[in-house]
Amino acid sequence: MAKGNFVIVTGLSGAGRSTALKNLEDLGYFCVDNLPTTLIPKFAEICLQLKDKIKKVALGIDIREGDFLDDLFGSLEELGKMGFSHQILFLEASNSVLVRRYSETRRKHPLDREGRSMLEVIIKERKRLMGIKERADKIIDTTALTPQEFKQVIFSSFRETAELDTMNVSLVSFGYKYGIPVDADLVIDTRFLPNPHYIERLRPLTGNNPEVSRFVLRSSVTQKFLRKYFGLLKFLIPYYIREGKSYLTIAVGCTGGRHRSVIVVNELKKFLEKKYPVKTQYRDIEKSTV
Repeated sequence: MAKGNFVIVTGLSGAGRSTALKNLEDLGYFCVDNLPTTLIPKFAEICLQLKDKIKKVALGIDIREGDFLDDLFGSLEELGKMGFSHQILFLEASNSVLVRRYSETRRKHPLDREGRSMLEVIIKERKRLMGIKERADKIIDTTALTPQEFKQVIFSSFRETAELDTMNVSLVSFGYKYGIPVDADLVIDTRFLPNPHYIERLRPLTGNNPEVSRFVLRSSVTQKFLRKYFGLLKFLIPYYIREGKSYLTIAVGCTGGRHRSVIVVNELKKFLEKKYPVKTQYRDIEKSTV
């Protein structure tokens, strides 16, 4: 079994290396851009010293180094001897798109040292990179890809099998009088459900009390709402995963955050934990009942 995996992200300048590294970082990769190729084995030694803390590494490498290809392939050979696996991700795009991207960003091409036109520089770089492209494990042409489509390609290519259908869900109950959680992705307003606050014996209790829970859940409105919302989440979450989302925070609110929102959070947890890791937080459950 490999001690870790290195993804070498390279290709034509302007084809999306920085974006690819950002997406790989979202997948849990430790990312380093512009690391000299001769330092790759040294960096791998550091990873070994840290044991299991760094298992997935993505390195952004470009052509500005003099002996780029020889040093890179030599370093990758050393990685293999050290017990690491590696993949080469090569990014490319059409000449016209690369020219346009450089024109829009007004950045200087790393090979633009002789006053040549941008097109000439790109063609020169393309020729110099043919050797590494031929040895690439994955080639992505970003010519027609939107940022979101590019992210989906990266995720589908490098997300581990065990992560493909995983969504880490956080459920937070809250009271509207105390404000909506700022990190919520989805917000549910449950103030239309039967309110235990107006039942004197239930008022001092919380939604975690069985009698309070029964009072709210016996309502046909509550049951209909839960069925519909379960169906909505069953539809939404796979699309969030497909988009590359790994964490989802669902905030459930009622007036004070002690009764209805707590009950709905508990019901959502029962439904979602059958398939996804779920954490719950009752943010305002200890607040005043007044």
